[in-house]
Amino acid sequence: MSQRRAALILNLAAGGAGQSGDSLPARLQQDFALDVYTPGPERSATACAEEARRSGADLVIAAGGDGTVSGVASALLGTGTCLGILPLGTANSIAQTLGIPADLEGAIDVLIHGEATRIDAACANGKTMVLLSAVGLHADTVGETPLDAKQRWGVLAYIGTGLKKLMSLEPFLVEIETDEQRIQCRATAVTIANMAPVRTVLAQGPPVVSPQDGRLDLTIVSATTLVEAVATGIHLLRTALDGDPADRDNIGFLAAPRLRLTTDPPQSVLIDGEEAGTTPLDVECLPGALAVMVPRREQAEAPPPAPEVEEKLEGLPDLEIAPKIA
Repeated sequence: MSQRRAALILNLAAGGAGQSGDSLPARLQQDFALDVYTPGPERSATACAEEARRSGADLVIAAGGDGTVSGVASALLGTGTCLGILPLGTANSIAQTLGIPADLEGAIDVLIHGEATRIDAACANGKTMVLLSAVGLHADTVGETPLDAKQRWGVLAYIGTGLKKLMSLEPFLVEIETDEQRIQCRATAVTIANMAPVRTVLAQGPPVVSPQDGRLDLTIVSATTLVEAVATGIHLLRTALDGDPADRDNIGFLAAPRLRLTTDPPQSVLIDGEEAGTTPLDVECLPGALAVMVPRREQAEAPPPAPEVEEKLEGLPDLEIAPKIA
């Protein structure tokens, strides 16, 4: 029986590549007819994935962090070519959300024995978004954490930067437009998520953040002191673990297929873990646009019940809500 044809997009600069990167192609060649691509300054992960897809690979494997996964995914949207993920980055939030094991052998087992499923993606300021976009505290923390610190300490590297940012929180004015309304308030962090692991607390305002509902989940956080910010983070983590909506006054959330976000003053934008300029930010959901290998389910799971609370905005500072004028 012929082997499945696959392409490996191997980001050797990923924080977790190390010695794994050297042995990975040989390991995958045991189970796949494999082509190997190494993105770099001259050729992006997206360009590598496009070439692999045109060459006939039916599985394109992104070996790297969330930025690599997002780049590979952008070449596969709307096609029958399936995305595989080997988490070698700092946060690996996409893999974690999809239930892909953090250890390499476990992730490889998903490539071999898992199942393909279709999930939503999004377009954020013209870039593919699989995970989330953020402005404010989250974006500043990730953007200001040095690369060498991320490679050495992993996710822990963000803690030091985050604590420094918490000591000097500066709320900004944000205006959010959906197809139906215009919302204005003050915030310290705004996140637009297609999916997000529980540990990404600033995305956890709604009871469920699902990549299979055809919508984007917006979470607004307004915290002006270190104590308030810590209390808010604990609340978001607790409610996310329990599957409940956040109910603090300084947290708001809603869901919509399209969102436009502007801020005063302009804020840094983070898209799938990568710095992407400054606001404004336009994001549109692309329902079912991406096929991805995930762990096989032993039996069909009943869909979760629809959340009873889909929007909460009251309590946010300087809140103004108006119908959108066509």
